[in-house]
Amino acid sequence: MKTIEVKGTARTIAERSSEQSKTLKQLRKNGQVPCVLYGAGENVHFTVTADGLRNLVYTPNVYIVDLDIDGKSVKALMKDIQFHPVKDSILHVDFYQITEGKPIVIEVPVQLEGLAEGVRAGGKMVLQTRKLKVKADYKVIPDRLVVNVTDLGLGKTIQVGELSYEGLELLNAKDAVVCAVKLTRAARGLAAAANANK
Repeated sequence: MKTIEVKGTARTIAERSSEQSKTLKQLRKNGQVPCVLYGAGENVHFTVTADGLRNLVYTPNVYIVDLDIDGKSVKALMKDIQFHPVKDSILHVDFYQITEGKPIVIEVPVQLEGLAEGVRAGGKMVLQTRKLKVKADYKVIPDRLVVNVTDLGLGKTIQVGELSYEGLELLNAKDAVVCAVKLTRAARGLAAAANANK
């Protein structure tokens, strides 16, 4: 799995909530994003520049984050992100620290591979689950979960329960549909014509 470096600066939390919200407002005004790192004892509060988060946030990829806070480096995952409801700017990011040897839970993008039989017969391929939730050691998690659809016929689906990847535990419901070949009007017409010619 790809890694990305993010540099942060530790910050102290104000005692009073009124002071805290004033501080947060000022940080955001200066192009800083308040963040918190949890998962290994005491929570660490820090800030990252909005630019420093751009490549992590605005991408379809999922990354392991090499988080550098004032020179101290840890591996982490971006767990939660809050955006401004109107401006769409980043308001806050939660990171979860990865502990060596302890499995993590993360959503990994699905990539379909091959030309489905059903598509060749006039059907339409629909990817219904864009990401699957997996549990595994971070070292074995791939960038993409590849699903081969070559043998998928018209009106057929692939469910989570039919998939397996070495070293990964899939946490989605077994009957959740990952992809399907939907019957289109054209495909129905072809099928009807084929039946009429018999």
